[in-house]
Amino acid sequence: MHESLTLIFTVLILTFPITRSMRFDFHSGSTKCITEDIKNGAMTVGKYTVINPNEGFPLPDSHRINVRVNSPHGNNYHYGDHVESGNFAFTAAEAGNYMACFWVPDHKPAVTVTVDFDWKSGVAAKDWSKVAKKGQIEILEIELRKLYDTVTSIHDEMFYLREREEEMQQLNIATNSKMAVFTFLSLLMCVSVAGLQLWHLKAFFERKKLL
Repeated sequence: MHESLTLIFTVLILTFPITRSMRFDFHSGSTKCITEDIKNGAMTVGKYTVINPNEGFPLPDSHRINVRVNSPHGNNYHYGDHVESGNFAFTAAEAGNYMACFWVPDHKPAVTVTVDFDWKSGVAAKDWSKVAKKGQIEILEIELRKLYDTVTSIHDEMFYLREREEEMQQLNIATNSKMAVFTFLSLLMCVSVAGLQLWHLKAFFERKKLL
């Protein structure tokens, strides 16, 4: 029983970060960016909607936003120009931090825009309702497939985190090596400067016949 609870707790902890739902405000003339760490080959979907400040009336033109989703290497996966809502979906071709940025042109007077944003990756990005409808799968089988995909995702995530840890270790080793070289060069420079100062003082005293 204890092991089962531990496994469930671990699954919840590891799968929690793959879903990000939020509401945020930002002012016209400013930019709000959200990042999501996505591993290579993982599916991700996002949906955003501007909250209408005047319910029952058309959205003011001043509240329409621009949206851009970029990969860690700067590749553009989605762009929305002067929109009130939109969505995106893609399979990550690069591992790392993907960035979704929202901005509104500057207005006088300034306006505050509120956006609902839902971003899912990995298992959470799959539409299980369509899978069930398409294949007429029983509820139990759907749950088993969800569990299998969750376990597979956790397995892949563990290897991904291990790779990132190895990358960080290599970066730390490289940084330490550079610092060691820099320290040695600094020490060598200090010794050289001290030697030149001693030589200069000795030559000065010899000219003055003090030695």
